Amino acid sequence: MDRQPLTRATPGPRVTARPQGPLGNRRRRAVAGVSAAVVVGAVALAGCSSGTSPGSAASQAASAVQKAASAAASAASALASAAGGAGAAIASAEARASAAVSAASSAVAGIKGGLDAKGDVTVGAVTTGTDGKTLAQLTVTNHGQQSYRYVIQVNFTDENGKLLDATAVTVPDVAVGQGIQATARSNLSLSGTVKAEVANAVRF
Repeated sequence: MDRQPLTRATPGPRVTARPQGPLGNRRRRAVAGVSAAVVVGAVALAGCSSGTSPGSAASQAASAVQKAASAAASAASALASAAGGAGAAIASAEARASAAVSAASSAVAGIKGGLDAKGDVTVGAVTTGTDGKTLAQLTVTNHGQQSYRYVIQVNFTDENGKLLDATAVTVPDVAVGQGIQATARSNLSLSGTVKAEVANAVRF
């Protein structure tokens, strides 16, 4: 029997596969969720700056805050679930607070022709509702020369002044020299000592 010489096979080029699996997929979905939240917030707030009537703008302002805060909370929760760990939870809480403040601020700024009215609003008792949300009692006194409506940005902070959440409150017509009570309700369930402050307010 004839013997053939042995030859060694030449190895082919190495192919490095990108990591796959549940964790990678969850991270990609989380990033997509954050992007979606930003888009939802931007679309909602864009309606507040359009050429609508003051009453319609106030209604759109409150709706924009709720939509943006809800979208941001969902996206941040997805990100925390994908990444895991205490650090991710802290980052997601800060992201939610930042998104809420941005939405509330844009809601106030979206009122065309609004006059500064921060001096017309005072904050009273801060309590926790049955659903875990923080409630801040507001007193709105019209110091102007005609009746006005109000849109008020209220920020919620911890005892050290760290920003936790924010919301926008709409108040109907307040007669000259009269006062009216309103309630600012946080978007998130906040724990510990929570304070509330009027960050901005306009009357129109």
